[in-house]
Amino acid sequence: MATLPIPSPLVREMGCTMVEFARWLPGATRHVPLVSTVDGAGMRHRLDVGSGHVEIDLQPQPPRRIALLALPVLLVTFHFIDLDADLRHAFLTHFDHYTRRGGG
Repeated sequence: MATLPIPSPLVREMGCTMVEFARWLPGATRHVPLVSTVDGAGMRHRLDVGSGHVEIDLQPQPPRRIALLALPVLLVTFHFIDLDADLRHAFLTHFDHYTRRGGG
């Protein structure tokens, strides 16, 4: 079964805070060295993957409210630089499995 191509940039919303994301990031990226910089209210993380790089931009968004419940929202943008389709897929598959939270 063929996988769909992963675009660059890839933009997602995640239901977490910047602190939670920072706690997950080492495991989600297989503990590769990364360089993090503050970007306004957000952050940018750059890491080497294979022969290329991934830049992950984070921008906090207003919380999503359901009655009295407020859920954090983080806009996450992945930029894949010089990564072929297989490396993009491998990176994102591991990232998604690591950051997935179950419910029920």
